[in-house]
Amino acid sequence: MRVKIEKSTAEGAVIAPPSKSLAHRLMIACALSQKGGKVVGISDSEDMAATLDCIKTLGITSQKNGDTVTFKKDCENAETDEHGAKTQGFENDKNSEFANDGNCVYANGKNNEYLSGDCLKNAKIFDCRESGSTLRFFLPIAAAFFEKSVFVGSKRLLERGVEVYEKALGEKGVKVVCDGEKIALSGRLESGIYTLRGDVSSQYVSGLLFALPLLCGDSEIRVLPPVESRAYIDLTVDVLKKAGIEIVEKEENVFSIKGNQRYSGGEYVVEGDWSNGAMLLALNELGGNVEVEGLDENSVQGDKVCKTIFKELNEKNAVIDLANCPDLAPIAFCVAAVKEGATFVGTRRLKIKESDRAQAMAQELAKFGIGVEVRENEVVIHKNDIKTPDCEICGHNDHRIVMACSILLSAVGGVIDGAEAVKKSFPNFFETIGKLGVKYEIE
Repeated sequence: MRVKIEKSTAEGAVIAPPSKSLAHRLMIACALSQKGGKVVGISDSEDMAATLDCIKTLGITSQKNGDTVTFKKDCENAETDEHGAKTQGFENDKNSEFANDGNCVYANGKNNEYLSGDCLKNAKIFDCRESGSTLRFFLPIAAAFFEKSVFVGSKRLLERGVEVYEKALGEKGVKVVCDGEKIALSGRLESGIYTLRGDVSSQYVSGLLFALPLLCGDSEIRVLPPVESRAYIDLTVDVLKKAGIEIVEKEENVFSIKGNQRYSGGEYVVEGDWSNGAMLLALNELGGNVEVEGLDENSVQGDKVCKTIFKELNEKNAVIDLANCPDLAPIAFCVAAVKEGATFVGTRRLKIKESDRAQAMAQELAKFGIGVEVRENEVVIHKNDIKTPDCEICGHNDHRIVMACSILLSAVGGVIDGAEAVKKSFPNFFETIGKLGVKYEIE
């Protein structure tokens, strides 16, 4: 999809879209409860659909009505297994040693040979589409539920890899193999001590935080420094606390998890998204007068730092650390381009996002006349007068690249191709900025 954007000044008030990061977590926590519940504030984005699909694969029933997803009580869907025990609505995998006695999901940690050939036919298939959060959250959850599972998704998603789980889960009897087309798991998740790198993605930690309380034994997660995106781990712990799950940080970046815990369910409302809200707030840095409602200043979301970053970008020689807020990189680069330039550090993980975001933004900002240097863990935006691009901006199949570059185009005008990528997290993005006075036309 091509979108032509005219030079426009944004003005007015809009409501921030619901937080994608929080919605993923709340839906998983609510779904894993035996009491059911509902989550209000679920968008029609592709990432939300991916998480709901994976919840369904677990055997958990849900119904979406508007922006509300309701998870039915397990007792309403309970079946009786061969021993007369209630499965509590969790699907009982007849090809495994899975069982649920009403207290916990039993995960025996039995090893199987790597799935291949006909064996794949008996595996549970999880389609994560393009959602990295869905993939990393559900890999350990699937291993708690089933002996065998296979994860599929977009080519780019599978290219991003899951090396952290290959090592950490492999040490505990779950074999994880990625062949570029799928990720296959064999073996059952065990309780115990898990040691994870902290400089790749916090989502690996969050996935285990969801799964380990379901097991019968106690566990511990040790996250090796440097720990980046720590705010996202805190967000997961906060959601788990609301859902009745106790996680104790007994020392810095060491988390103790009791087994035999139950998710409490309940009703939850997804707060506004600071990550996508930052896109709208950036319009003010381009001369607009925009108010974004529904953003909680006391939120646990790490990307609320966007306001501070935008303020710092008014200063010459600004140095901004993005290690704990990598999703802000594209829009922060764009704001720097119209301000004084800046040096951004903590950027190495940008290469494993939906695109190589540092290189992608360097390529697109060059079309605006802005010089960019991409280094190992640093991106430098050079100060220069911004110009109207004389060719199309490419979206790189990355929702945050599309949104950030569209905001920048509102200052000078131009065309962006591949704009459909916004469906991943903010389907009505163009409609929203249009309400603020940004003139656009879908070609």
